[in-house]
Amino acid sequence: MNIGQVSNASGVSQRMIRHYEKIALIPAPPRRDSGYRDYSDADVARLRFVAHARDLGFPIEEIRALLGLWLDKSRSSADVKALAAARAEELGRKAKALEQMRATLLDLAAKCHGDERPDCPIIEQLAG
Repeated sequence: MNIGQVSNASGVSQRMIRHYEKIALIPAPPRRDSGYRDYSDADVARLRFVAHARDLGFPIEEIRALLGLWLDKSRSSADVKALAAARAEELGRKAKALEQMRATLLDLAAKCHGDERPDCPIIEQLAG
């Protein structure tokens, strides 16, 4: 498969496929005599794995670790579970922080008159 076909099959953009190759998250495929990359079904599966992990909020280095665990048939599921639990905890912390930011913005917006006058508690808070 060429890069366009593997992009369509995996749901990963061509730009991201090239980026993942550059950072060695996926191996560079062999090239045809024409110079075009020649991807396999295994490459599509790997890219789908990466895409799913990204959708779940895993950063690149953790995806690299997950890929290693995926390929290691003697792995312990406890290792995979630990990575997932740690990521879930981090996402929970981020969600809480986002909710606090949202509440602050809603409070500031409620205090702002939103009229032609220049005084604004939002600007005052930002200038703080």
